[in-house]
Amino acid sequence: MDTAPLTEGPIRVPAAVKGSLSRRMILIAAVWIVVLLSGGGFALDRVLTQAVTRNFDDQLEYVLRSLLNSSEIGPEGEVIFSRDAAADQRFVEPYSGLYWQVSGKGREDFPSRSLWDRKLAFGGPHDDRNAHFYDSTQFPDEKLRIVERDAVIPGSKVHWRFQVAQSRDGLDAQITTLRRTLVRSFALLALGLIVMAALQTFYGLWPLRRVREEIARMRAGQSNRVSSAMPVEVAPMVEELNALIEHNERQAEEARRHAGNLAHALKTPLTVIMNAATAQSDDLADTVIREARTMRRQVDHHLARARAVGRRGSAHSRADVWPSLESVERAVGRLYRHVRIDVTGPRGLQVHVERQDLDEMLGNLIENAAKYGGGSVFVTVGAQSGFVEFLVEDDGVGIPEEERVRIFDRGVRLDTGKPGTGLGLAIVRDVAEIYEGTVALEESEDLGGLLVRLRLPAAN
Repeated sequence: MDTAPLTEGPIRVPAAVKGSLSRRMILIAAVWIVVLLSGGGFALDRVLTQAVTRNFDDQLEYVLRSLLNSSEIGPEGEVIFSRDAAADQRFVEPYSGLYWQVSGKGREDFPSRSLWDRKLAFGGPHDDRNAHFYDSTQFPDEKLRIVERDAVIPGSKVHWRFQVAQSRDGLDAQITTLRRTLVRSFALLALGLIVMAALQTFYGLWPLRRVREEIARMRAGQSNRVSSAMPVEVAPMVEELNALIEHNERQAEEARRHAGNLAHALKTPLTVIMNAATAQSDDLADTVIREARTMRRQVDHHLARARAVGRRGSAHSRADVWPSLESVERAVGRLYRHVRIDVTGPRGLQVHVERQDLDEMLGNLIENAAKYGGGSVFVTVGAQSGFVEFLVEDDGVGIPEEERVRIFDRGVRLDTGKPGTGLGLAIVRDVAEIYEGTVALEESEDLGGLLVRLRLPAAN
C-alpha cells in the first residue's frame, strides 16, 4: 500500500519557564500594600482609640472636678455638696452605668444612688493630687472606666478619695465601630491598590507581548526586523535583538557566499582533471596531483574563513601577539634561510583574535615578504587607538599602486615565476575583516619594498 510521505514542520522546543513576571510583580505589590496598610491601620487605630478614650476620660474628669469644687463637710462629718454637682439623672437611677463615690479612711463611704447596694473599690494608693484613670472589672456584669483623685476638704483632716465611674459599653461600642470602619476602608483601599498594581503590571509588560508578536511575524516571514516603536526601557533589548538577527543574517550570507566561492574555485580544477582523464593524457597523474593540491588549498582557505566566522562572536577570543610572531618567524626562517627577519615592538600586547587565525594571517604576510623580498623583512608591532597594528616591510620591488586593490582578489598573482596560489593576501583580508580589522598595502620608506599594514582589535 502506498503511503504519502509525512511532512513535518519545524519542531518548537518549549522555553524553560520559571515563574511569571506578572504574578511576581503583583505578589510583591500586594504584600507590600498589605504590610504598609496594616502598619498604617494599626497606628491609626491606636491614635483614634486614644482620642476617643481621652474624650471619654475628659467627661469623667469634668464630673470629678465638679464634685470636688462643690464638696463640703457637713455637721456630722459627712460629705455634702454645696450645689447640685451631680445633676445627671443617671446618678439616681440604680445600675444606670454612671456612678460616683466619696470614701475616706475610717469614715463611711458616700456613694451615688445609682450604685444602689454596690461600692467602688479603691484603685490603689496615690501620693499626688492628680486624676488617675483605669479600667475595672469589679462588677461581673459591667466593665467600668474609673477616674479617681485624693483631696482634703476644708474643715476635715481626712484624705478623701473622689471616684467617678462609667460603664465602658458606650466607649467600647465607639471603638468597635471605629475599628470596623477602619478595617473595611483599608481592605477596600488595599483591594483597589492591588487591582491598580495588576493593571499597571499588565500595561507595563504589554510591550514585551508586542516584541513576541514581532518575533512571531519574523518567524512567519512577514518581516525581518522588530520595527515597532518601543518604550525606552525595552528599546535596548530590541536593538540587541535586531543586531543579533543582522549578525545571523550576515553569517548566513557569508556561508552562502563561501559555498558559492568554493564551488567556483573547485570547478576549474575539476574541469581540468575531467578533460585530462577524457583525453587520456600522458601527464594525467601530474595533472591530478597539481589540481588536487590547488583544490586542497582552496578548501583550507574556506575552512579557515568559516572557522574564523564561527569564532568571531566569542568574547574570550584573544591571543598573545609576541608568541605568535616568534612562532611564525621560526617557521618562515626555516623555509627561507637566506632571509633576515627582524621583529620589534612591545611584548605584552594581545588581540581579540583566535591564536590560529592570528598565526595564519601573520604567516601569510611574513612568508610573502620573505618570498618576494630581497632578503630582509622588518616586522613592527604597536598599539594604536584600541587596535594592535602590524607593519610588515620587505626590500623587494613592491607592488604598483594601481595593482594594490586587485592583488587582494583570490588567485591573483603578479609574480608567476614563484610557486603559490594567490590566496595569501585574500585570506589575510577575509579573516581580518571577520574580526573587524583592516589590511592595507603601502610603500616601505625604509626598505623600499612593500609595506603591509594589518590592524586588529586590541584585547588589553
